[in-house]
Amino acid sequence: MKRTCGILLPASSLPSPWGIGTLGEEAYRFVDFLAAAGQHYWQILPLGPIGYGDSPYQSFSAFAANPYYIDLETLIGEGLLQRAEVEATYCGSDPAKVDYGALYAERFELLRLAADRFDTGCDAYADFVAQNMAWLPDYALFMALKAEHGMVSFTEWPEPLRRRDAEALLAARVRLEHEIRYWQVCQYLFYAQWHRLKSYANEHGVKIIGDLPIYVSPDSSDLWASRELFQTNENGDLTEVAGCPPDAFSEEGQLWGNPLYNWQQHLDTGCAWWIRRLRHAGEVYDVVRIDHFRGFESYYAIPAGAKNAVGGSWREGPGMKLIEKIKTALPELPIIAEDLGYQTDALRRMLAESGFPGMKVLQFAFDSREESDYLPHNYTRNSVVYTGTHDNPPTADWQYSAPPEDAAFARRYLGLQPEQDLTRALVRAALASVSDTCIIPLQDYLGLGKEARMNTPSTLGGNWQWRVQKDVFTTSFAQELHALAALYGRI
Repeated sequence: MKRTCGILLPASSLPSPWGIGTLGEEAYRFVDFLAAAGQHYWQILPLGPIGYGDSPYQSFSAFAANPYYIDLETLIGEGLLQRAEVEATYCGSDPAKVDYGALYAERFELLRLAADRFDTGCDAYADFVAQNMAWLPDYALFMALKAEHGMVSFTEWPEPLRRRDAEALLAARVRLEHEIRYWQVCQYLFYAQWHRLKSYANEHGVKIIGDLPIYVSPDSSDLWASRELFQTNENGDLTEVAGCPPDAFSEEGQLWGNPLYNWQQHLDTGCAWWIRRLRHAGEVYDVVRIDHFRGFESYYAIPAGAKNAVGGSWREGPGMKLIEKIKTALPELPIIAEDLGYQTDALRRMLAESGFPGMKVLQFAFDSREESDYLPHNYTRNSVVYTGTHDNPPTADWQYSAPPEDAAFARRYLGLQPEQDLTRALVRAALASVSDTCIIPLQDYLGLGKEARMNTPSTLGGNWQWRVQKDVFTTSFAQELHALAALYGRI
């Protein structure tokens, strides 16, 4: 593999006048910046519709996209919105943060105006619906029903709808025809804009790395429409849910609450759902990063209804049986395996057999108590190195929030004097490593601190909000990053 590099920047963090990053002018401008800076990759977070806690990892669909990212300026240019209508909506008061409450209150109604004016008789729309029949009708009906019931979880819907009674669904499709149309048009508008942006990026030598959450949300069209693919009882209720066991960081472990897969059902059907999901992801992104890859080898199962993760237990996952199905069906799809966390011999074997590159995170390297696999001298070429991820603090904050002995170890390892900048040194260490691919969060290139943290795991509120300001993407900044990429053989 060629030595390459890129930048991690969520789509939501792009500059824009619309309260959140969109697929408009500033996204194209960022692609131009990446190309000028010698960067081959733009890594983003999941693009799905956000649910609980505004998290892109708790989405209403494994296939649908977030309507918030639809660029309003483009809709104005297409005659679907009037500028006065857009300017009359409130998008939030702080350009450095996403105000999800403001977006939820006003963005959907603005998009309804555009959807009502959109010509669903055009060939492009008909083709889009036909090509996405495997998920789009169920998703649109699911969202229409959620809207009808005040956006509560589908587990609180009337029994016939919750259990997908055929007559109840038919009646709902007739009753909610206009609302279903709205949700389908939103998906068309997003994907039309997205594929234009992706084509532009590819034409300028930039590939998109997309993030694929391993699990679906407990309030998702995926679970509602295909309950047999998940661990449910005869009533369709979840029997066990996902999470992590207690460890040194959490006495109660982490209770994620996501549905767990009925892996035998997936294997019995040739892993058709997973292949369909990854084929879709391969059309949206150039490279797919599978989050919590470890869950394919073994997963932690917690009884549904538990208050914490203490009573869970480890179960065997599908392992190479699933991976071989994926590689046979999608041999050209580049995949990155997010294999972070506690490494077992079984996980190492599965990763090696898959051939997928794993991840290395420098902030995890400097545990002063023991030797770490994340120290650069332990890297292998077939890997992707990061200074930190969206779940880590920016490095400028990590040096103060990490245990002092860990930060001191990092400075000794890197040969730094007290006055030298740790963030810059970690960036250089990542670029200099033997990992074929190096991805640096934009916050670390900018030297930003805790104010720019994207997510703090196991917390609610204040996450997924950070946005970058447009004036940072200067010619001199691009030249600086280009020089670094060239210095370490990553152009």
